[in-house]
Amino acid sequence: MTERRKPVAAFAMRADLPALLFSDDDLVALAGLLDLDTAHTLDDFTAVPAERLAEIDVLITGWGSPQIGPAELAAMPRLTAVVHAAGTVKGHLDDLAWDRGIRVTSAASANAYPVAEYTLAMILLAGKRVPDSIRGYAADPAVYDAAADPAVGNYNRTVGIVGASRVGRRVIELLQPFDLEVLLYDPYLADGDPVLAQSRRVGLDELFAQSTIVSVHAPLLPETVGMVGRDQLALLPDGATVINTARAPIVDQDALESAVRERGLRAVLDVTDPEPLPADHPLRRLDGVILTPHVAGALGTELRRLGECARHEVELFVAGEPAEHPVTKEALIAVA
Repeated sequence: MTERRKPVAAFAMRADLPALLFSDDDLVALAGLLDLDTAHTLDDFTAVPAERLAEIDVLITGWGSPQIGPAELAAMPRLTAVVHAAGTVKGHLDDLAWDRGIRVTSAASANAYPVAEYTLAMILLAGKRVPDSIRGYAADPAVYDAAADPAVGNYNRTVGIVGASRVGRRVIELLQPFDLEVLLYDPYLADGDPVLAQSRRVGLDELFAQSTIVSVHAPLLPETVGMVGRDQLALLPDGATVINTARAPIVDQDALESAVRERGLRAVLDVTDPEPLPADHPLRRLDGVILTPHVAGALGTELRRLGECARHEVELFVAGEPAEHPVTKEALIAVA
């Protein structure tokens, strides 16, 4: 009996990424499933011999993947699957891939976990006024009294979630054990969606009027640019907190700066525009603002979760089974 041919595969990502994404066991498993050189990556398709490109059946992509456009797709006529070991594929994969019937998967669901964990932590810390306590106690520990603020605490607090994305849904799930009311705004949410068993659907303005903490998890689309603007921020009570781990342009940054300065709003921003902010930007100096350098997504040990997701998708592909996390051309318009 003739031995079944392994699909020819290659890593297309930053050279340091495979060792960060995949454990030794993962790399051994991938080498057993694919004809894959686990020691090298492709970061420039123009530097790869044409005969090698012509043999590739599977690309395992990640951060730093070179662009896979019409010319690259033409050079890889046997390419059947693109397994992305990160979130969005928008930055490197041309629409022609779907027109050609190429199977595309993503580890975006795995990347949602650390973003949601970061968000949960920031919600609870904001409710407890921990950022204020850190600043006040450092300024004068003899006089600062966190208990003097009657708004401190997470009991019966209302939290608003903007966007029932993968991350938004995971945040809502993580909030369930706490004594919080969770509001949700998403204009595309279908009646009977399971997330509505864990949250109450409201309009955008109602969400801001009723919440003391709002976390943004919507995709960046033309219609979501500036979606959280002066009108919405004005509905929040003084001292409320806005958290953004999605995309900076969704929140009107100038309006947020004014609300922090004039009404004591707090902000936790893992994304800014530009990124990073200039050293003299006002948001760097305002007491009510916490800036983090885009750390909510997978880092360090969390990268292995992305690698495990990609390995599983390869296993399904080789076994001839449907993908667990497929990316469709239609879905691209509604994701970050």
